Amino acid sequence: MRFVKDPCGIICLIITYIMVIYADYVVMRWIILQTMQANIWAPLHVVSFNTVVFLLAMSHLKAVLSDPGCVPLPANRLDFSDMHTVGKSTGNGNSSNEWTVCTRCETYRPPRAHHCRICKRCIRRMDHHCPWINNCVGERNQKYFLQFLVYVGVLAIYSAALVVGSFIYPCEGCNSENIEGQTRLLHCVILLIESALFGLFVLAIMVDQMHAILYDETAIEQAQQKGSHRPNRRKFYLLADVFGRGHPACWLLPCTSFNSSSSTLRYYDTPLLSHEV
Repeated sequence: MRFVKDPCGIICLIITYIMVIYADYVVMRWIILQTMQANIWAPLHVVSFNTVVFLLAMSHLKAVLSDPGCVPLPANRLDFSDMHTVGKSTGNGNSSNEWTVCTRCETYRPPRAHHCRICKRCIRRMDHHCPWINNCVGERNQKYFLQFLVYVGVLAIYSAALVVGSFIYPCEGCNSENIEGQTRLLHCVILLIESALFGLFVLAIMVDQMHAILYDETAIEQAQQKGSHRPNRRKFYLLADVFGRGHPACWLLPCTSFNSSSSTLRYYDTPLLSHEV
């Protein structure tokens, strides 16, 4: 478990949970209890909506507190007195498979790892640092980050649908002329705006993340125009590398732990470090 002490990230975490709690409050207090008191669908909406909220919170907490793939620091600092080169090759001549040197962490780092100036560590298969999870999106927590995006999108659509439904089928006692009716209308409009903004926001990030996974190219690699890391690998296996080797039906369950495949490079498996660490 880790927590990055970044002020911007902490503020974004607080904003995220305020928005989620507010959405749950409006739906429960001003939509379901007001417009569905005698409706048999009310208990179903209460259970299903709060289930989505629970899954959203679980995936978000896992993305926040999980290790994104920090490269372990060596017990002894490396000697850079005669070595300031870009990196060292693993022997196949492919620049995308090179172990490089990070002078900030003073260690070797595996292919596709990059240094995050906010986390102050090198992250394996780093995509970007996201303030909304106050953590880097990397090899070990990208799955939870995507799950968080999916559940935020589902919650936004669900909330907007309930608000629109309450407008189309208002309750008999819902009168916009009294204070309670005006308060309900105000909360519903705010929730509708919040759902639209957050829904579009996470949709854009989700499309970007899926493109990065299916084309095996992180945001940093895309900016550096390196191209796909494994262009011939099947899309299903690229998804499995992120979500795990379990059944696809379990890919959206945040309780499923990350299991790295046997082909994943491990820090101490390289001959470069056998005599350095």
